[in-house]
Amino acid sequence: MTQQLLMIEDDTRLANMVGEYLRQSGYGFTHAADGNSGLAALAASPPDLVILDLMLPDMDGLEVCRRIKGQGGEAANTAVLMLTAKGDPMDRIVGLEIGADDYLPKPFEPRELLARIRAVLRRGGEAIPSATQKSMHFGSLEIDRDARSVTVSGSLCELTSYQFDLLVAMAERSGRVLSRDQIMEAVRGRELEAFDRSIDVHMGRIRNAIELDAKNPKRILTVRGVGYVFAKQQD
Repeated sequence: MTQQLLMIEDDTRLANMVGEYLRQSGYGFTHAADGNSGLAALAASPPDLVILDLMLPDMDGLEVCRRIKGQGGEAANTAVLMLTAKGDPMDRIVGLEIGADDYLPKPFEPRELLARIRAVLRRGGEAIPSATQKSMHFGSLEIDRDARSVTVSGSLCELTSYQFDLLVAMAERSGRVLSRDQIMEAVRGRELEAFDRSIDVHMGRIRNAIELDAKNPKRILTVRGVGYVFAKQQD
């Protein structure tokens, strides 16, 4: 079944260019030139993903995102990819906090937009535990999202905030082999940490914190030449 995209963007020339490119890539594409018509189109037929510009003529794009995520039913589960002004991190941060799934600064290359759309839709199809689920348990390992704490057999593990986010991302995708790029994509928004080999350093420190024997890990395993996998088995 063809995945459907809705672009809410007042720049008709840009929307036509993006629409042609995405249709050629196999997606269904609809365009709305302002927030109200975009919300109406979404309510009538919820797409798989909304490409949302933050600068709209009738309302702020952040408000559109709030309304999308605040709706009940199928529409509330629609993924949102924001188009933000280059060099304006606050819009990006606020957008992610209110539920946007990813962002892309303008101007952008259509190929990057396509790659981000594919990544967001792929994540949307994964069986990821609900973010409202307070804790995840894997044998003696407990990850508490609310407290942002990790314990093994009741003993608190010392992790940085970024390492906690990495561990959560891995645990949510337990049993799946993830490349370094996929791991970094899962914790997007922490650009200062987004260096490929820094993942290896952080994984080593996470192992030191949660594994009984970090040199012979049982929970976070290296898949040579690919990346890492969080093992599902109970200990």
